[in-house]
Amino acid sequence: MAPPLQQSFMIPRKEINMVSDMGKWKRSQAYADYMGFILTLNEGVKGRKLTCEYNVSEPIEKLVALLNTLDRWIDETPPVDQPSRFGNKAFRTWYAKLDQEAENLVATVIPKHLASAAPEVAVYLKESVGNSTRIDYGTGHEAAFAAFLCCLCKIGVLRVDDQMAIVFKVFNRYLEVMRKLQKTYRMEPAGSQGVWGLDDFQFLPFIWGSSQLIDHPNLEPRHFVDEKVVNENHKDFMFLECILFITEMKTGPFAEHSNQLWNISAVPSWSKVNQGLIRMYKAECLEKFPVIQHFKFGSLLPIQPVTS
Repeated sequence: MAPPLQQSFMIPRKEINMVSDMGKWKRSQAYADYMGFILTLNEGVKGRKLTCEYNVSEPIEKLVALLNTLDRWIDETPPVDQPSRFGNKAFRTWYAKLDQEAENLVATVIPKHLASAAPEVAVYLKESVGNSTRIDYGTGHEAAFAAFLCCLCKIGVLRVDDQMAIVFKVFNRYLEVMRKLQKTYRMEPAGSQGVWGLDDFQFLPFIWGSSQLIDHPNLEPRHFVDEKVVNENHKDFMFLECILFITEMKTGPFAEHSNQLWNISAVPSWSKVNQGLIRMYKAECLEKFPVIQHFKFGSLLPIQPVTS
């Protein structure tokens, strides 16, 4: 996590570009910084419960307040009556408010001397909640929120001792808001692989959640398909919170509606689960064009090749 960047390093929004070449993306500084950020947090939450004590800085509190605002806007924008069951058009009204207010929201988190970063950072926030045309949400949108947090680290708003709070306080609150969006507006999964995908909407909480469970004295991967275990432990572990949400949203045998996760429950240790999920995330999310095609590049996450 780098010290604050100079204001002159920022570029206008019009110069922000999207992925067009997968090879260029994988060799880019953006890819290296993004994966470095994901893996740093993965290490930071290893063996720790959601309910453990950790430092909560002022920027963390401000980020939670930002997410609380998004949550409140959902309450203020109820679904509309429409013939189609999925993709409620009220989401577009909700999104239009975010589109209009994103820079102002980001400005509440960023100190005044870094105010010129707000337009670029706000792009990632707007990309992180789903697509307003298709009314869908997927791992590409989730990646945009992680990129949003990564940018805040790169300009020095978030720091090394915020690691646990970034995952446990901010990202966990983001998940709650996204789940509320998905349920309220019946959002479609973006780029879902159906029963053969890990999850319809998320991936990162499975990575970080499996890291939390590494070397747990009692809970093994085989236990997460046990309803009783999930109900008793989901408030402590992000992975189990994800499993609970899946079982609330889907019906039928777990092995049928979540086959990939069912297979993962046979892996002998959480460290192997964690390593496997990181490899899978790279292959199935970061290296799949339909998922990553809308990832934005700018001065904070540049497309230029990584420098050794």
